[in-house]
Amino acid sequence: MENNLLQIGKYRFMNHVMMSLQRASLMLFFLLSPFLSQAQDYDLLLKGGRLIDAKNKIDAIMDVAVKDGKIFRVAADIPASAAKKVLDVSGLIVAPGLINIHTHVFAGSNSGFSDGQSSQLPDAFAIRSGITTVVDAGTTGWRTFPDFKAKVIDPSITRVLAWINIFETGFSSGSGFEPDMGTVSVQKTAEAIQKYKDYIVGTRVGHYKGKSWLPFERASEAAKIANRPLFVECHMPQYTLQEQLDHMRSGDIITHSFENVSERMTVVDEQGKVRPFVLEAQKRGVLFDVGHGGAGFWFNQAIPAYNQGLWPNSFGTDEHRTSMNSGMKNMLNVMSKYLNIGMSIPEVIARGSWNAAKSIKREDLGNLSESSVADIAVLSISNGKFGFVDSGQNRIEGDRKLEAELTVRAGRIVWDLNGLAANTYK
Repeated sequence: MENNLLQIGKYRFMNHVMMSLQRASLMLFFLLSPFLSQAQDYDLLLKGGRLIDAKNKIDAIMDVAVKDGKIFRVAADIPASAAKKVLDVSGLIVAPGLINIHTHVFAGSNSGFSDGQSSQLPDAFAIRSGITTVVDAGTTGWRTFPDFKAKVIDPSITRVLAWINIFETGFSSGSGFEPDMGTVSVQKTAEAIQKYKDYIVGTRVGHYKGKSWLPFERASEAAKIANRPLFVECHMPQYTLQEQLDHMRSGDIITHSFENVSERMTVVDEQGKVRPFVLEAQKRGVLFDVGHGGAGFWFNQAIPAYNQGLWPNSFGTDEHRTSMNSGMKNMLNVMSKYLNIGMSIPEVIARGSWNAAKSIKREDLGNLSESSVADIAVLSISNGKFGFVDSGQNRIEGDRKLEAELTVRAGRIVWDLNGLAANTYK
């Protein structure tokens, strides 16, 4: 009997000890959990930059931690010991990877744009400008898109999306103004969008000099079926500006918004006023893209439009082989023009990232939310005396210019202007 009582006492004592140890371990875990989480082995940590993220309404000094190609943590002070690679980006802007919604990137050996020499491969210009996503502006149609995907989209570091042309073979050259109307198919275009829904963001119409509204209307119909926007480009001289805008729905995008060429009425009239029907279209939700290109951007349109509230929603550049060597230069040069016209830094960044993402219905892009893809642009602002040129060879002076210091695509550093991530030579 005595032995049994002794055994019971020992059991109760050991049980009490084990429960006490469990409670102590649990308490210790809760006390140490903040420190344990900090021991997370991040792949990359950007410290001390000015984070500008329009989606999350952030404009503050913040750190950004990247792991497995994703934004893992955004906080005011993340310990440097928590990361494999730490980059001091203090004094720089940390922004979502930029999005250029108007490019021509189906480069090849043919003449013209489609698989041609007038287009420019995206990796040759995008990542060196902080751009992680480009959208090809209708260089391909439903028949030629698979070839474009195989040759350009799949092998590119840059994320390549596309506006699909309502004409089956896309936009090849200047001779393609009057394509065969029999190839304008709503069904085939909508089917292509559905099949390649991760790549095609909407339909495109442009480079057509006929009087029939069939291409425009069918492009709009295909976009509506696919719940995508319509992208309206240039060189449609038989359509007036007002007619084009009247045919557009809320969320549709007109590019080359501030051009001054004979084939299309300007948005600003001879008295320097934005035309009322243009402002009405803006109020209805039509979006205005810059579409700078070689001839699509003039200060005598852009500046008075800006002063009267007609701001661009996005900074599409119409980037191709010749435009990048003219007044346009690159997307950061276009953004710098607006910075010197009077737009604030956060507004410029928003139009280069989050606004553009929303306009193409890709809200997974253009932001630095935790768990989103780690597409990041680290930008510097140079102060000095700079010149900016429009499509008419008109020049304005400015004192600030944006430049890409670092581009991160899906967590990987793909552009490093000044060797921020390089080892110090000894």
